[in-house]
Amino acid sequence: MMHRQEAARALVGALTDQLVVTGLGNVANDIFAAGDRALNFYSRGAMGMAMSIALGLARARPQDRVVCVDGEGSVLMNLGSLATIGRYAPPNLTCIVWDNEAYQITGGQTTPTAHGVDLAHVARGCGITGASVSYSLEEFSARLRETLDAPGPHLLVAKVDRTLAEGWSPRRPALIKYRFMGRLGTLEDVGRMAW
Repeated sequence: MMHRQEAARALVGALTDQLVVTGLGNVANDIFAAGDRALNFYSRGAMGMAMSIALGLARARPQDRVVCVDGEGSVLMNLGSLATIGRYAPPNLTCIVWDNEAYQITGGQTTPTAHGVDLAHVARGCGITGASVSYSLEEFSARLRETLDAPGPHLLVAKVDRTLAEGWSPRRPALIKYRFMGRLGTLEDVGRMAW
């Protein structure tokens, strides 16, 4: 398995102007520690919803590339998102799954991927192209470059270890949202809002 934080740094280093949606918890911490950007949306309190949020963003902003980074435990909670992504097939969406074969944030119980469930295979069954599994940092980096440059949707499963990031991503959902919206130019004029 790859060192999780090295994979996070490789991912952030490959980004240019892509919009990034993360799952909650450890994945958000990984991306934040590897390189926070105003174009990153760290989800909070919505386990299993990162891919659905990223799909909505990709459909609403077809001119932008959208990258979703989530853990396999969250993806397993909402496998229906893969079917929906396959159905709508947004060409500007790449989903990356950190698969450490454990529900690490809740105590380290093994996930079904530790017992043979292959999320890349599930994605292919849903019509998502470019699904692949990576065990080495070099392979991950090469596959990442391919998926970021090619029409999607893609799902890239990265087998990672359980090395946690140092520090925490922001825990202020409203500020995360407003910073992201401000960077996209979609922030409402607060003075015009009615309560």
